[in-house]
Amino acid sequence: MLSIFDSIPTHMDYKGQKLAEQIFQGIILVSAVIGFVYGLIIQQFGWTVLIVLTGFAISCILTLPPWPMYRMHPLPWQPVIPESSGEPSQKPQETQKKKKHK
Repeated sequence: MLSIFDSIPTHMDYKGQKLAEQIFQGIILVSAVIGFVYGLIIQQFGWTVLIVLTGFAISCILTLPPWPMYRMHPLPWQPVIPESSGEPSQKPQETQKKKKHK
């Protein structure tokens, strides 16, 4: 049942994160200005809050899921280096004396 969720992409590249942040801020700003002006004209603060919350909901729907437009510039990772056969790679031992704490 849960294996269905493994096929859903969950990553977003850095340029996609920047784009999502710009879209989020733009929608919040526009909805805040529209809500403030409309609420000021009709003298109802409730409409201002409703318009801002609607803008917030729309911006969340557009920016929180990792839509394909946010995954267009993946990072080029280095290829995997195969281990040499025969000897496992070992780190050199440190030859420094360890200090004893009192």
